[in-house]
Amino acid sequence: MLRFPLGLEMTAVDLDPRPILRPATLDPHGVPTASPLRSALPAGTACMTLSNTMLRLDLVPALGGGLTRFDWLGGTNPVPVFRRCETPGPDTNLDQLACYPLLAHSNRIDDGRSHFAALAAGVPKNLSNELPPVHRDGWLPAWQVEHASACYARLTLDRTDDAPYAYRAAQTVVLDRTTLHIRLNIENTGHEPLPFGLGLHPFLPRDARTELVAPASGLWLPGNDRLPVRHVAAPPAWRFGVTYPLPDTLVNHAFSGWGGRTSVTWPTRRLSLSIEADTDYYVLYAPPGEDYFSFEPVDHPIDAVNLPGGGSAHGMTVLAPGESLARRFTFTVERCGVRTSTRARAFNNQEQQ
Repeated sequence: MLRFPLGLEMTAVDLDPRPILRPATLDPHGVPTASPLRSALPAGTACMTLSNTMLRLDLVPALGGGLTRFDWLGGTNPVPVFRRCETPGPDTNLDQLACYPLLAHSNRIDDGRSHFAALAAGVPKNLSNELPPVHRDGWLPAWQVEHASACYARLTLDRTDDAPYAYRAAQTVVLDRTTLHIRLNIENTGHEPLPFGLGLHPFLPRDARTELVAPASGLWLPGNDRLPVRHVAAPPAWRFGVTYPLPDTLVNHAFSGWGGRTSVTWPTRRLSLSIEADTDYYVLYAPPGEDYFSFEPVDHPIDAVNLPGGGSAHGMTVLAPGESLARRFTFTVERCGVRTSTRARAFNNQEQQ
């Protein structure tokens, strides 16, 4: 038996089949475009397809190590669990992906600056249409495939020449029956201690009956610049402690006091998704009138490095040179009946025990 970082055991037979490599819709010359959210794909780059009898996952290492598809195969036809990116290519807006990794921090840093000494000179902005840097840069460059099999892939990213955040990262993806496991690792390869944070940014399908259970005790209220200004108790309509439809109004907040377990149900599609992570925060982005929403498990809120007490007081981990940090995320898919609220109530009762 071979043991992998996610704690899953696989036999040599599991590693023998090669992943399906299929050509993506790519510019044969890999010509970059002007938009900072678009990533040029080198000639010959392919989507990687991992699959078992119940799940299918497509990823494009050259698009920030992002996923373009995560489907449930337990019915007559594949059902999207993450919003699909149908035709990834050199003009793909990375916010159209199904999911991408967040490192070395999640979301925005005010003006790219922090009271943390090593960040005093500022973190460079990475998007032309945003003043503060967003999600740092783990979701923008191409990742390298270190190993892959039919249900397993390990991607790596080397940013040792960057400043102020110099690091090496790895993303391990495993399909195990009805569960997708993702593990993120990051190592500080710089010369000074720095606050690091990790998370994932999946996009989930949404219809009029989509329900969410995501108990959290508080949230950060943002200002006009979308940066947090005040921490408050979660209002009743946004506590998500019991089965609750997504609000009709905009939600774009970082929630605190999360127990690391969430349930999403789609009664119309008779499908449910259980999300677990070893983090205490999530960012919920639910734009009204759209057919998707984002539930982002993260280990720190927006602009954590500038909140009272600094990043380490709000979930970030200060890594000395050579130290590393890891986070785990699981997404378990189940077929459910029309009365999905019954299962969600059971989930909530277990959460409260």
